[in-house]
Amino acid sequence: MRGWSLFAGVLLAACGSERGEGATTGGGRGREDRGPTPVEVATAELKTAARSVTVAGTVEPIRTIGINSQLPGALLRVNVEEGDRVGAGQVLATIDSRELQAQLASAEASLEVARRAAVRAKQLHDQQIITSAEYERDDAAYRAAQATRDQLRTRLGYATIRSPISGVVLEKSAEAGDIIGGQARLFTVADMSTMVVRVPISELDVTGLDVGDPTDVTLDALPGRALRGTIRRIFPSADSLTRLVPVEVALTGAAARDVRAGFLARVLFRLDPREGVLMVPAGALVENARGSAVYVVSASRASLRQVQRGGTFQGSVEITDGLAPGDTVVVAGSATLRDGAAVRIVNPPLRDAPPGLVPEGTPATMPANGGVR
Repeated sequence: MRGWSLFAGVLLAACGSERGEGATTGGGRGREDRGPTPVEVATAELKTAARSVTVAGTVEPIRTIGINSQLPGALLRVNVEEGDRVGAGQVLATIDSRELQAQLASAEASLEVARRAAVRAKQLHDQQIITSAEYERDDAAYRAAQATRDQLRTRLGYATIRSPISGVVLEKSAEAGDIIGGQARLFTVADMSTMVVRVPISELDVTGLDVGDPTDVTLDALPGRALRGTIRRIFPSADSLTRLVPVEVALTGAAARDVRAGFLARVLFRLDPREGVLMVPAGALVENARGSAVYVVSASRASLRQVQRGGTFQGSVEITDGLAPGDTVVVAGSATLRDGAAVRIVNPPLRDAPPGLVPEGTPATMPANGGVR
């Protein structure tokens, strides 16, 4: 029995030794093979923080004018089409005015007769040959003839349809040869040097806006582009039912030329902006028992640092304590990190990287901020 016990003890000791050596060696090899943890990083930066509101509206010209006929008759000529650019005072159409011209000629002849009668009456009155009443009668007839002549001249001017502003013809409602009545709509001309988007804003948000504030305008017709707009005016009263206040945003210059009337636009307003706010991407924040923290990368090591966070603004988080501008933080890959772990950066940081932060394999001539944001 004693021999069998000694043999069993030796056997168990040998097996335990083999398992211990194998586990230790294998575990060491696992840690060595894994190497530094690949991570993506970003830089803590001072930015403008603002609460944002996006509202949809329709693009419109700043001014749209309907041009009506002030004279009935037949259209002799129509000189423009939809889409034509016109200048102020340019002739758009002409109405047949031959009857008015004949009436004007008759009125001018009658005016000449009345003028001569008034001159003779003045001479006779000065010589006390006729009474004052007779002189005043001829003088009044002369003034009435002048008024008739001027009225016909004005009506004759209505036969030529002119554009009151410079702009673009949006609508043409008549063709040459049409018989039109008085006050018939002929054209619609729009001033498109400035385009506007009028949107309703809640009474809770409009107090954070001012005339002249910049906005971002995006359109479905121009995907991937954000146009810079400016608040042109804020209406003085809210709708009594919806409590919404109309706000008008203006697009000028190249932005106005790139859009068309009727396009659907989405306007991004920034409310109560604050300058110089330290921000990091929201993906950099990790939560633990003590609150919010970030992994700060320095010399290819990730150190866990507790921070105090503020508000969230369009995918970025305000940091009120715990970080400094220029700190490099991990934004992807933190799930497997531990405090003090070695890391390998797979995207260049968004600033000039200090030694140890440039990813392996980055050419020496490649700028450190050459990566994709």
